[in-house]
Amino acid sequence: MTGCIGVIGVIVVEDHELLADGLCVLIEHDLGWRVLARVVNGLDVYRACVVHRPTLMVLDLGLPGMDGVDVIRQCAQRWPDLHIVVNSASDDSERARQSLEAGAVAFVLKSSSRETLIHACCQAMRGERFVDPAVFGGVHDSAGARQMPGPFAAEMPERLLTLRERQVLKLVAEGQRNRDIAQLLSISVKTVETHRLNMMRKLDAHNVADIVNWAHRLRMML
Repeated sequence: MTGCIGVIGVIVVEDHELLADGLCVLIEHDLGWRVLARVVNGLDVYRACVVHRPTLMVLDLGLPGMDGVDVIRQCAQRWPDLHIVVNSASDDSERARQSLEAGAVAFVLKSSSRETLIHACCQAMRGERFVDPAVFGGVHDSAGARQMPGPFAAEMPERLLTLRERQVLKLVAEGQRNRDIAQLLSISVKTVETHRLNMMRKLDAHNVADIVNWAHRLRMML
């Protein structure tokens, strides 16, 4: 146990069972904290937070159901005191920037050492931002990480999408039908159709292939 912080409640969001097992061991044995829940689908994270009210979340970005950055944004807006540590397989500095901008406190690569993740979790609990040194490209400065290239925002139609439209985009790209999406999101099929049409209009997408291309472009399918 590191002794950096007292016992706290943690939610582990990871869809690979072996990796989730390792994270739980690290959290409970090395840090001495408590794992409140394990979540494998992005759509279930918000509900788990409502039920368990964790202090810290360790989150994989490459989730089924909902993009990890959207999960961060949704949870950070609802619980601003929730400390979110991203544990990512991708060293894409843009994804790191997006995660920090959405509300994550730390970004750590899965390829890094357990000591790095432990340090990141402790830093996060102290309210200090941490970016894995292996991630390159100007996201290390906490102030700079929040700055957006304003002049280009209007040229990026994906920034006009609502959270629900992004959810529908990812689910369609994953091969879900409208009625399946309606069930997953607990909304009507008509509402799904409306979100889908609005999303396609904003992105100038004309078919499922275009939607899939956009999902990859937005790094939702990593």
